[in-house]
Amino acid sequence: MDNSKEINNNQVNNNEIKKYLEGERKIRSVKKFIKIIVILLICVPFLSLARMIYNQSSAKPIIYLYPEEETEVSVTLGKPKNITASYPDYETSTKASKENGKQGGWNVVAKPDGTLTDTNTGRKLYALYWEGINRMKVDFSEGFVVRKEDTINFLEEKLAILGLNERESEEFIVYWLPKMQENEYNLVKFASREEIDEDMPLNFSVQPDTVIRVMMQYRGLSKEEASKTKIPEQKLETPERKGFVAVEWGGSEIEN
Repeated sequence: MDNSKEINNNQVNNNEIKKYLEGERKIRSVKKFIKIIVILLICVPFLSLARMIYNQSSAKPIIYLYPEEETEVSVTLGKPKNITASYPDYETSTKASKENGKQGGWNVVAKPDGTLTDTNTGRKLYALYWEGINRMKVDFSEGFVVRKEDTINFLEEKLAILGLNERESEEFIVYWLPKMQENEYNLVKFASREEIDEDMPLNFSVQPDTVIRVMMQYRGLSKEEASKTKIPEQKLETPERKGFVAVEWGGSEIEN
């Protein structure tokens, strides 16, 4: 009888131990799950902000040409199907240029002061304009967090570093300033030359000595978002403007 009771007691104890261990495993599983949820809630918004491919448009890229002497040159964009607007009209210009035995794209006579003459229409221009679909990767793991009040000084400083002259910088700022100042803060990144070239190749029948392409990407931030955004400052390089110079600037606003 005593042995039977001892066996029963051991079975009860074993069952209790099993229940306890199962309970402990469930508690640990729940705690682990909660930790994962907390990490995701903290990290995912930042990761979504930092590295994503957005459907964006390249807004108002314009191209300036400054040859050392009066030069006839054709300017072509490598992915014309991605163009959504242009002036002079890119498709019409391409057709007319090819009919005249030219390369296609825009065909202009450029002067050292930047004045352009469309060889198809005879119209005087100061730049070539296009907009298009932008499939560029946006990587906000580095860049700049800019207060609304600091936008003008920021753009003047960074555009000069990137190689734009005062006239080009003024036209950039006049276009983008009102849009950027709609936000309390902006997270700003300038795309690399490699990224810009891959997204929309830019070619010339007469190759410039210096090609400067500036593409700003930015996203509006609230004051709270800005205070939580801690990223290293992007390092920018200054190109040397020499010889025949071609300059292009544009930008993309990343929607929230």
